[in-house]
Parts: sequence; C-alpha cells; structure tokens
Amino acid sequence: MDTTLLLKALILGIVEGLTEFLPISSTGHLIILGDLLGYTDESSKVFKIVIQLGAILAVCWDYRARLTQLVVGLPRNPREQRFAALLLIGFLPAAVLGVLFHSTIKALLFNPLTVATALIVGGLIILYVEKRAYHPRIHSVDEMRWPDALKVGFAQALAMIPGTSRSGATIMGGLIFGLSRKAATEFSFFLAIPTMFAATVYDLYKNWALLRMEDLPVFTVGFVAAFISAMWAVKSFMRFISNHTFVVFAWYRIVFGVIVLLTAYTGVVQWSPI
Repeated sequence: MDTTLLLKALILGIVEGLTEFLPISSTGHLIILGDLLGYTDESSKVFKIVIQLGAILAVCWDYRARLTQLVVGLPRNPREQRFAALLLIGFLPAAVLGVLFHSTIKALLFNPLTVATALIVGGLIILYVEKRAYHPRIHSVDEMRWPDALKVGFAQALAMIPGTSRSGATIMGGLIFGLSRKAATEFSFFLAIPTMFAATVYDLYKNWALLRMEDLPVFTVGFVAAFISAMWAVKSFMRFISNHTFVVFAWYRIVFGVIVLLTAYTGVVQWSPI
C-alpha cells in the first residue's frame, strides 16, 4: 500500500473530524484539501463518505446516553416521541431537496472556488448574526416546537451548497429563530445524525460500484482518524461556546476563503475549474 496515500487519508480524516461539527464547512475543507493533495479520483468520492460516517458515529458515541434514552422511551414516553418528531421535521427539508438537487449541485458547485466564495459569504452572515440584539426565547431543545424545528431544517438545507457548513447553517439559523447558543448547537448535533446517515447511505448507493477491497486500508485510516478527531472536536466545541461567540469562526472562514481566491487569481495554485 502506498504510504503517501495513507498519509493523505490520515490528514483528510483528521480534517473531517475537526471540521464536521464546527461552523466552517467540512465538505469545503475536504474539497480544497483534496485538490491540494491531488486526491480527487473516483475512490476519493467513497473515501469522503466513509470518513463522514466516522465523524457521525463519534457524535452517536458522545451522545449515546441521550440516544439510548430516546430509543428506549420512544414507544411510550411522550417527551421522547416529541423529540423524535422534532428531529424528523428538521430532517425533512434537506431530505426532500437533497433528493431533488443533490446530483446537480455536486456536478456544478463542488470545486474550490465555489467553496471559497461560500466560506466568505457564510463568515459575513455569522458576523451579522452575532451583531444582532440577542434575546433567546428557547433555552433547551425540549422547549422547541415543530415550527422551530422546521425553520432550522430549512436553514440546514442551505448547506447543500459546499462551503456553507451544515452545522453553521443550523446553528446560525437556530440563533436567528430564537434558540440559545447551547440549544442551537445541541439541536444541530442531534439533527446531524439522521441527516448525515441518510446522506451516507444515499451516497454509498450511488457510488457502490466504486468500492474496492484494495482501498480498505486507506478507508480504515481515514475512518479512525475522523472518529477520534470528531470526538475531541465536539467536546471542545461545547466547552468553547459556553463562554465565546462564533466570531472567531467567521473570521477564519473569511480569511481562508480570501486566501483561496487570491491564490487562484494570482496563479499560485492551479485550482480545479468551476
């Protein structure tokens, strides 16, 4: 097995885990970094699906007690039934729009320059949201109603544009619609579980023919790296938001996006074309 390819898998897996649940776009980072590393062949499509699965399983592990409580209580507990209904309602917009536009968006927008533009725009939106008067009316996920979940679900659907960030869209949408930072972030994490599992299953189905046994070592390295780094990132992120705003993520997005556009404009990096 090519050691260089294993190193690329390790790097991309770590990046996936660190960025999946932060408002900075894991998909955008993987597109840009994959382009830089020259890992853009057909097997890379499946690889990105596998490491995304590693990241989502890390969240399932972190929240295993709450998820077990949900599953056990679902048949009889009204609180758990209500929570499951909120997740379903929040999941539906991305599910419906994803089936309708997934292929078109991947064909037209999955490139570094689109990602860089989306990173900058998303960063400016975060700055705008943070400058607004902030008076949350919902302080925990249990206080949410179905219209709240639906509105956050439509915000999540914007993340179909690479570089937008699924977590960024849901968290910022949650803040705009009256959720506290903690409630918006936790709902974003829980909503990621059905959304990302569905996306993973759909992508695997579409790319099943690309699976090869010889890629197993590369996929394993990326999967484990994504799982471990995502567990660390989720815990660290929850601690961070208890005392900080999201402004640092906004400026990171803007600076990163500007660097990519400048390197493209000056010809320093020959990015994949739109």
